[in-house]
Amino acid sequence: MFRIQTYYLIACLIVTGVLPFVFPLWTVASGKPFYFMMDMGYVTLFGLSTTLSLLSILSHKKRQQQFVMGRLNIILNLILLGLFVYRTLTASGETAISEKGVGMFLPIFSIVILVLANKAIKKDEDLVKSVDRLR
Repeated sequence: MFRIQTYYLIACLIVTGVLPFVFPLWTVASGKPFYFMMDMGYVTLFGLSTTLSLLSILSHKKRQQQFVMGRLNIILNLILLGLFVYRTLTASGETAISEKGVGMFLPIFSIVILVLANKAIKKDEDLVKSVDRLR
């Protein structure tokens, strides 16, 4: 039986590790979809986020470490989201990006899931501390 934060972290792993292959980030003016694999920076950031999620799942015995990795993952996804916003705002009119894809919103979903996971980890940590106080 897994704790609830493990399910959240698995969902984050799917959002950052599987869904970017399915959903394009945007569609370029020629009508071709732009996937994250076409830019090495996006590959690196999505890969790091997926790796952090996997490491968080595997370190289920160390709640404090899991919490810190969740925070780092949130920061990483905020950076990724900032890059997407920067890319869309600095694109020269309709020449570079003609239609935003669902893939641009994946970091938002990931951040929400990670906040829920960190909330559950904090709740577990507080419960363990309260039990230790009673001894």
